[in-house]
Amino acid sequence: MPKEIVKDHPAKASNRRVHLANERTFLAWIRTSIAIMAFGFVVERFTLFLKQMSYVLGQSNVDIPLPPSHGYSAMLGIFLVALGSLISILAYVKYKNVDAQIDSDSYQPSSFLNILLSISVLAVGMFLIVYLLQSV
Repeated sequence: MPKEIVKDHPAKASNRRVHLANERTFLAWIRTSIAIMAFGFVVERFTLFLKQMSYVLGQSNVDIPLPPSHGYSAMLGIFLVALGSLISILAYVKYKNVDAQIDSDSYQPSSFLNILLSISVLAVGMFLIVYLLQSV
């Protein structure tokens, strides 16, 4: 009987390592989503910062600071915050799916979240390029 416990022990330890690796991957996705949301907040508030700096430096011909702009930077910032939120939700769903697949020993890799993030970053990058080219 003790031999059976010894035989099962390496499999359980290996399974634990796989679960911990899955959790580390989930936490990496959560850090990525937080970074995207933080970047979205910075983008949304950058126009307000520029207007306040122009007022402080006396380069504005208006006597009072201007309200925040609701142009491209606001839309892009809100989009990035929403994207970060969506990625965190999808990361949790993927984490739970992989967790169940590990338990049932039927893991099937999926790259949906990777593709979504890559396409989103590409779209944001292209938008920023067009936005910066228009402002030159």
